[in-house]
Amino acid sequence: MVVLGVLSVMVVGYCAAVQDDDDVTADCVVRLDDGTYEVVDEDYCDDDGTRVYYAGSRGAYLWYYGGRRVGNRVEGGTTLRPSDTNITSRGGKEIQRGGFGRSWSGGS
Repeated sequence: MVVLGVLSVMVVGYCAAVQDDDDVTADCVVRLDDGTYEVVDEDYCDDDGTRVYYAGSRGAYLWYYGGRRVGNRVEGGTTLRPSDTNITSRGGKEIQRGGFGRSWSGGS
């Protein structure tokens, strides 16, 4: 039952990240111990999203898609990379142009 609930949350987050116009904004984040995502400088994230860089005890740096910024945190999106969309970072870096992307999930 717990797995079904987690899967449902992931699907809802994925759908929220994929907008009707096929343009998605991404933030470079690190997952904190409390399960939230803190926005970090996008230089920590790989340009094409194919690698995850580890930040020592803080976890891994990864892209967070379709979220909204709340202070230095991001919420309401997903770490699953949407496919067939144009993905651009908030800083204007093109991460993916259409086509099919890879899926990533963050956290444990």
